[in-house]
Amino acid sequence: MIAATSVLGMTAVLGGCGLGGGSGEVTLRLVAADYGDSASNSSQKYWDKLVKAYEAKHTNVKVEVSVYSWNDVDRKVKELVAAGKAPDMAQIGAYADYAAAGKLYSTADLLSIPVEADFLEPLADAGEVKHNKYGLPFAASTRVLFYNKTLFTEAGITPPKDWSELAADAEALKAKGVKYPFALPLGSEEAQAETMQWLLGGGGGYTDDIGTYTLDSTENVSTFTWLRDNLVAKGLTGPVAPAELNRADAFAAFADGDVGMLNGHPTLIQQAAKKGVKFGTVAMPGRNGKAKTTMGVADWMTAFKQNGHREQIGDFLDYVYSEQNVLAFSREYDLLPVTNSASEAMQASTQDKDLRPFLEELPLSTLYPVGNTSWAAVSADIKKGIGRAVAANGNPAAVLGQLQAAATLAESGK
Repeated sequence: MIAATSVLGMTAVLGGCGLGGGSGEVTLRLVAADYGDSASNSSQKYWDKLVKAYEAKHTNVKVEVSVYSWNDVDRKVKELVAAGKAPDMAQIGAYADYAAAGKLYSTADLLSIPVEADFLEPLADAGEVKHNKYGLPFAASTRVLFYNKTLFTEAGITPPKDWSELAADAEALKAKGVKYPFALPLGSEEAQAETMQWLLGGGGGYTDDIGTYTLDSTENVSTFTWLRDNLVAKGLTGPVAPAELNRADAFAAFADGDVGMLNGHPTLIQQAAKKGVKFGTVAMPGRNGKAKTTMGVADWMTAFKQNGHREQIGDFLDYVYSEQNVLAFSREYDLLPVTNSASEAMQASTQDKDLRPFLEELPLSTLYPVGNTSWAAVSADIKKGIGRAVAANGNPAAVLGQLQAAATLAESGK
C-alpha cells in the first residue's frame, strides 16, 4: 500500500441493499482508505467534497463514503464481503482475490472508453487477472534515490550512477561520521518494496514475464549477495540491522539529517523539507548504470457486483477519474496521478516540479505482481524473512530459496 501512516479510523454503518430513500433513487456505498495523517487532511474531506459536487448534478444518485485507516480498510471490506454486505465500491490495497472469485465488475463493464483508455499503461496492465482488468488504479508512486546534499558536499562526492559508485559514496560518508551512509530498510513494515527496488536494479524481479515467481533466480541471489558483502558487512547501512530497520524510521532519520542516501517515494519530499534538509534525487542506480526499470506502486479501486448498479457505479467512477479530480487527490497527498491526462498536466505545472523525477519513472515502472492471488501471502513472507539474507552470516541463496518454495506453494493454492 502506498500510504500506511493514517491515524484515522472513521467508521460508518454499511448496509447491503442499494435503493435509497426517494423513488428511483440509488444509494452507492464506497469504502475508502485514508491517506491523511491527521483530521485536517483526512481522505473523508476529499470524498465529501467530491460527492457533494457529483450529487449536485445527479439528483437520483446518493453516494455514501466510509473512510478507514490503512490498518483497517482491507480487513473491513473482507468482513463485509464475507457477511454478504459488499459495498458497491472499495478503494483498497489489493483486488485479485475478489476478481478470481467472480465478485467484481471488469473495467470494461464500468467505464466510458475515454476514461478507460486514459490510465497509464503499466498501471492498467497491473490490474489484470486472466487477461481481464478488474483493478482500477487509484493512486500511484515510484521510488528514486534521495541524497543529502549537505553531507555529500562535506564528503566531496557526487550522486551515484551505479552500484559501485553507490558503495564508494557510502564509504566516503562513513569516513565523515554519517550515521547511516545508506539506509537499507528491510524491516517488516515495507521490506517488499525495498527488496523489489534492488532486485530490479540487479536485472531480476519477483516474477518472470508471465507472472511465475522467480525469487531465487541467479540475478536475485547475486543482488542480495552484493548487498550483504558491499554494504552491510562493511558497516555502511548504519547502527540498526537492515532486518530491524523500518521504512518510516529510515525516512525520519533522513529528515533528521542522519542519512546520506536511501530509496524514497514522494511523501519524503515534504517530510525532509519541513526539517530543513537540503536534498536531491536521482534515478535509482543499477548494477551497471541506471536501473532499467524502477518499482511502481498502485492502490486499487474495485466495484462489486453484489448490489447491481453497474451503470450508476460506472458513471460515478467516470467522474472520480476526471482530470480535475485525479489532480486534486494527487496534489493533496503527494502521490502520482494514474491517468495520462493528469500526469501530463502535472508535468507541465510549475507547482508540481518536485514530483517530476517520479512522474518520469512511472510510465516505465514495474509493479508488484498484484494480479497473483497469492501475492498478499508472498509479500508477508518477504517482509518477515528477507532481512536475514543480508545479515553477517546470512545466506541469500538459502533465504531466497525458502521464499521461492513458499511462493510456489501459495500460488498453487495448497
